[in-house]
Amino acid sequence: MGKKKKDKTHKPRVIKTRSSSKGGDVIHDIESIDIDGLYQHWFLDYASYVILERAVPRIEDGLKPVQRRIAHAIKEMDDGRFNKVANVIGQTMQYHPHGDAAIGEAMVNIGQKDLLLETQGNWGDVRTGDSAAAPRYIEARLSKFALDVVYNPQTTEWQLSYDGRKKEPVTLPVKFPLLLAQGVEGIAVGLSTKILPHNFCELIKASIDVLKGKSVKIFPDFPGGGYADFTEYDQGIRGGRIKVRAKIEIQDKKALVIKEIPYGVTTTSLIESIVKASEKGKIKVKQVVDNTAKDVEILVHLQPGHAPEIVMDALYAFTDCEVSISPNACVIVEDKPRFMKVNEILKYNTEQTVKLLKRELEIRRDELMEKILFSSLEKIFIEKRIYRNIEECETFEDVISTIDKGLKPYKKQFYREITRDDILRLTEIRIKRISRYDSFKADELLKNLEEELKQTKHHLKHLTEYAIAYYQNLLDKYGKGRERKTEIKGFQTVTATEVIANNQKLYVNRADGFIGWGLRRDEFIAECSEIDDIIAIRRDGKAIVSRIAEKVFMGKDILYTGVWKKGDDRMVFNLIYSDGKTGKSFVKRFTVPAIIRDKEYDLTQGNPNSRVHYLSANPNGEAEVVNVKLTAASTARKKIFEFDFSELEIKGRGARGNTLTKYPIRKVELLQSGVSTLSGLDLWFDPASGRLNKDKRGKHVGKFDGDDLILSITKSGNYKLTGFELNTRFDGEDKTLLVEKFNPKKVITAVYWDGESKQHFVKRFQIETNTVDKDFGFIAEGIGSRLEFVSTSDSPEVMVEMVKGKSKTKETETINLEEVVDVKGWKAMGNKLSPHKVVKLKPVEESGGGGEDEPQEDASESKGVKSSRSQTQKKKSENPEPQNEQPQKESPQKSEPSPQNEQSQNQGPKQSKSQNPSQDQSQKAAQASLFEDSQPQKESQKEEVKPKSNKKSTEGMAFGIGDTIELEL
Repeated sequence: MGKKKKDKTHKPRVIKTRSSSKGGDVIHDIESIDIDGLYQHWFLDYASYVILERAVPRIEDGLKPVQRRIAHAIKEMDDGRFNKVANVIGQTMQYHPHGDAAIGEAMVNIGQKDLLLETQGNWGDVRTGDSAAAPRYIEARLSKFALDVVYNPQTTEWQLSYDGRKKEPVTLPVKFPLLLAQGVEGIAVGLSTKILPHNFCELIKASIDVLKGKSVKIFPDFPGGGYADFTEYDQGIRGGRIKVRAKIEIQDKKALVIKEIPYGVTTTSLIESIVKASEKGKIKVKQVVDNTAKDVEILVHLQPGHAPEIVMDALYAFTDCEVSISPNACVIVEDKPRFMKVNEILKYNTEQTVKLLKRELEIRRDELMEKILFSSLEKIFIEKRIYRNIEECETFEDVISTIDKGLKPYKKQFYREITRDDILRLTEIRIKRISRYDSFKADELLKNLEEELKQTKHHLKHLTEYAIAYYQNLLDKYGKGRERKTEIKGFQTVTATEVIANNQKLYVNRADGFIGWGLRRDEFIAECSEIDDIIAIRRDGKAIVSRIAEKVFMGKDILYTGVWKKGDDRMVFNLIYSDGKTGKSFVKRFTVPAIIRDKEYDLTQGNPNSRVHYLSANPNGEAEVVNVKLTAASTARKKIFEFDFSELEIKGRGARGNTLTKYPIRKVELLQSGVSTLSGLDLWFDPASGRLNKDKRGKHVGKFDGDDLILSITKSGNYKLTGFELNTRFDGEDKTLLVEKFNPKKVITAVYWDGESKQHFVKRFQIETNTVDKDFGFIAEGIGSRLEFVSTSDSPEVMVEMVKGKSKTKETETINLEEVVDVKGWKAMGNKLSPHKVVKLKPVEESGGGGEDEPQEDASESKGVKSSRSQTQKKKSENPEPQNEQPQKESPQKSEPSPQNEQSQNQGPKQSKSQNPSQDQSQKAAQASLFEDSQPQKESQKEEVKPKSNKKSTEGMAFGIGDTIELEL
């Protein structure tokens, strides 16, 4: 404030200084430069120089300046033999004056791409991070691919080098998307670029698709292999992200083996990250052994008692076995940096390739036309003996004039005028050539040249087809051995809290209200990890969730504390509390699937002096029976009564609950432990990730409970029984044919190709083994044997295309496999599918039915009341009554003690049967939709719907015999 604004347009001041010398004083004029000028001009010039001349590649050839100069220098030296890298570096310094170290590092980087250079010697290893040997010890030469694709002096634009002594290319005429094939990274001033390498063959195929007008999708392919999830790749632009994982396999129950590593990660850094995570207690690893040689192999030995599947997920969550990469495609277009999508870069390179091919064809066309012209001139000059007319010419000008006069009758047949230079070339023909001139060979040469010219003109007219053929030739010539190495998969998110090893112990001081791993003198609760959330429920009915630490205050008088899992809707809390305002006691069952950390929640009605009398935490929704004792001073006639929590619905934590009694409670005791009241756990199989989930991704597998198992069958002809834990891993959709709930009574029908007999066989069998987590092969073990079809349906059909007779006519026939072979043992070979040669096999889609449990249960619901309803009604009815032909009406019940009457008045658990079956059914459906079934699923599956009968209904049924709701519609 108050200061004058500095004028930036003022002229520099001139300062005069004196210095003494032998000859006297010398006056120097020094121009003072404003510091603002340095930032306004010099820094911008420097930033522009770094962007254009050092860090960012040009889109035309996909090369940085140093890479382009290396390519030019080694081409000048190329004689087909290997050259010392030190010599190439020296040659490159004539064009790139930035030191031999930068050139050497760039050349090693090009050599490790294995595309433009053939290398000899120790060039390092990108997998292990080993550096290359010194330039004087390693050699290189241009690959055949580089000679075919990168160079053409006739179509290259040239410029003077930095010192003006030599010429260097502005860009190389690359006829291939080299930038996307090699990938590039560079950090400039104010921006950076990161383009990931793509697959050689896929780029060529995508370029062909671009020429055909098709839409294309290309994804990176890394030399180290591994798995990659490109869900958020977004064509490589800023803001995109990809996840890359190592390829980990279970060697046995005691060890994992890492066979491929993520891009940008070395075996050394990967092992260091595993050791670091183990030291922090996040994973339990006994030993890590690096056996990497030709192929990557890192053995991870596990500590006893730790499942390899969980440790595998923990490696992805806490080590460099999974890394995220953020691409940022930036290139130089028309001397300016530009952010582009990889599809746009591919399209630009493809169009440029077409332009270069067109330019090459035009040059070749002109060359051929000139050759045809001169060959024709030569033929006329010799055969018409025009050379004899120059014998008497005295001057050279007379010679030129004579030849021109002799050619005059033939000039009209040429595509252009005959020039003096053309005549001069004729004068240079030697007598020896004239004397040995062969007219037949000359005609053959002209014919070949004209054929080639005709073909060249055809290519110019059909340029797109020519470019497609060019790309196809590249693919056929150089594509072998360049198949995709990185497997594209959709990753299922690994939740750190689910896979981290239990590296801490949870203690609690209930009276003082502290929890944490540092309270070693207090009560031990459970093992946990350092990132777990802990829930605490206090005597005053408050609940709070907080992140575990060494010591955390949760509130005094803690009744329950334990590890809290977000989204866990199977952990059910059973609670009895008294309201501080009314004095009534309430009972409720609730879950806590979501909560805000460090915020207190009321499990009661929030009134002061509310108090919890009973609390239990049930990991699988168990419901116990308790004994409720009232105070001796209460006026209730029955001071002790039982209560069964299974008669309550499961609601949210904010629900008030049902009234248990209006009298004061003295004590609540556990009378009988309960069983789960939740229905089976619905699971889905996601083929992309090969994992089970509860999020309805993929195919529904079924409902699981207790000792249920999952059956999986792979294309290799193996079946395996596994548990239904969410961390169970299966092979992806490219290897796994079937994943479903195991039913030992189901018959498996399989069609397989026997590699030894070269025929298709069909077999039907039942699973007879009981071993879990072990593969059993049920097809022939010959080389090339493979499973082509498998089904567990009752009557599977396949559509078979076969070749019949000597005429080899193709016929299609639908075969019911149930009629081909009987059910045999799982080791049996089976019967031939057909006596004819099978060309194609296609399953016939089933019109209905299915092998899963859930659709069967849904079907029973659509036909009538679920069978589990009758079980629920039977359990609730203490005094079952006979059924009549008409819908049952409520019969008078015996009087109950006051607490029980209060329950019925407040819609308590012990309610009379509904008078309206349809109303009861709708209430039941609403309950099932919110809280699933209130009875175990297994019990409901055992119940059967019996057909109509004139007899009285059995005891405990909730519907009359006359009700058609239970019968087939």
